[in-house]
Amino acid sequence: MIKVLEDLVDALSTLPAIGKKSAWRLAVHLMERPKDEVASLADAILRAREELTRCKRCFSYSEKEICPVCESSSRDQRCICVVEKAIDIFAIEKVGRYRGVYHVLGGVLSPLNGITADKLKLKELKDRVILENPGEIIIGFGGSADAETTALYIARIFRDIDIKITRLARGMPAGMELEYVDQLTLSQALNERTEITYGNE
Repeated sequence: MIKVLEDLVDALSTLPAIGKKSAWRLAVHLMERPKDEVASLADAILRAREELTRCKRCFSYSEKEICPVCESSSRDQRCICVVEKAIDIFAIEKVGRYRGVYHVLGGVLSPLNGITADKLKLKELKDRVILENPGEIIIGFGGSADAETTALYIARIFRDIDIKITRLARGMPAGMELEYVDQLTLSQALNERTEITYGNE
């Protein structure tokens, strides 16, 4: 087998949802494309990696210190949707119904996988709430058990603070991550969100 091609397949197979078979198809596809097209793809990846940073307020991706959503005067700054990953923001934005701002945790609590509270942006969320005094936090997670645990943990953090905490409606498929939920279901889940309080579950 050709080592340089195997190396490309190995690199591609590290991407999310890309198994060996898909990696082989992608590698062969790239080899069959014009060199300038492949170079353009490589350049776009490098530029994004070099030029994108994390918003200092919400921790989503941004070209500046503060992302366009956070600095927009047309967004409802008193409503914060807490999401697991930055890609979840793109999923919600596609729906076009949410006009608040976001906070990216960087994951959900999963002690078995070594993801504890100190490894997430939970302290930053609490500091932000104290500083900005929003009216509502929306827990914008998928339907996994770890997501449920994290939602309850967040409710406990804010049990002594006068703030409304809601979560996406139960129409969300159990166990599914937010990025894979269709737009209609996600739109309904946002519109029909329910209040969550620590100790009432």
